[in-house]
Amino acid sequence: MDPKEWFKNAKYGMMVHWGLYSVLAGEYKGKKSGAYAEWIQSYFRIPIKEYEKLAAAFDPIFFDAEEWIKFAIECGMQYIVVTSKHHDGFAMFGSETDKYNIRDMTPFGRDAISEIGEACYKYNFKMGLYYSQDLDWHEEHGGGYRSVGGSAGMSWDNSWDFPETDRKDYNICFEEKIYPQVKEILTKYGDLCLIWFDVPKTLEEKHSRMLYDAIKQYQPDCLINSRLGNGIYDYVSLGDNEIPDSIANIRGAKKSPYGLYECAATLNDTWGFSYHDQNWKTAEQIAVNRNHLNGLGINYLLNVGPDALGRIPAQSIDILRGAAKL
Repeated sequence: MDPKEWFKNAKYGMMVHWGLYSVLAGEYKGKKSGAYAEWIQSYFRIPIKEYEKLAAAFDPIFFDAEEWIKFAIECGMQYIVVTSKHHDGFAMFGSETDKYNIRDMTPFGRDAISEIGEACYKYNFKMGLYYSQDLDWHEEHGGGYRSVGGSAGMSWDNSWDFPETDRKDYNICFEEKIYPQVKEILTKYGDLCLIWFDVPKTLEEKHSRMLYDAIKQYQPDCLINSRLGNGIYDYVSLGDNEIPDSIANIRGAKKSPYGLYECAATLNDTWGFSYHDQNWKTAEQIAVNRNHLNGLGINYLLNVGPDALGRIPAQSIDILRGAAKL
């Protein structure tokens, strides 16, 4: 099937935010993080050397990729999008480009993305990967330094370890880490239905074009969301949790060249796992949102944030199972 036709018919998917931030679970030194637990390094300005220590504690002994995929299928979902690298720069795959990854830095010692890919192949389920192509707080030259204020007022770039903005050059990070890692995920994990990029604050058109061209070279059927930047994309990612009244009322009035739209949304307020965020949506709310969005031709990509042991929270499971029955 043509990938664009598949995407139009998919309607419903699962997003997974999972990484070192899951260990902190929205709390640091007795204080709660902001709404987004996955932003905790920026929220508390945690130095790289201290944040790196989380890797020694990251051993998700209950992680079972097949359980995740079977659960998504049970809930009526058609694809999964997993964070292969978030803004903290830590890769959830065994990267040959940078040792700051789950295989080489943790007692777990396994490639989580590989296991999820194998489970998707076994159950004939589509896999997409999230990759933070601009922000990377583990790198001096990670992006975001040209923008003021980050999510919920936090710093886009690592301004605590590397405060001298005029020394930063995103081209270095792009050439040494971003582009090589994107090539890795394109060539190591089988067919990908999409690549989900995020917050393009620093990318120039050449960067967006190089990533787009690499994806089309190695995975011609892989779709690319509009957060790649510079107007280069296959489908439109709406704003986080954006539920428009109509296609015409999408924030920013972005238009999809192929009529493809997707809303990524949370089940509570955070994307990454947080102990203190108990502001859960109901199964009924999820069912209403899904029907409304699908009626507009917009896919609903619902996020779960597994904990540091690899477990999808019980509340998420109950809500999604409940919504599937409505």
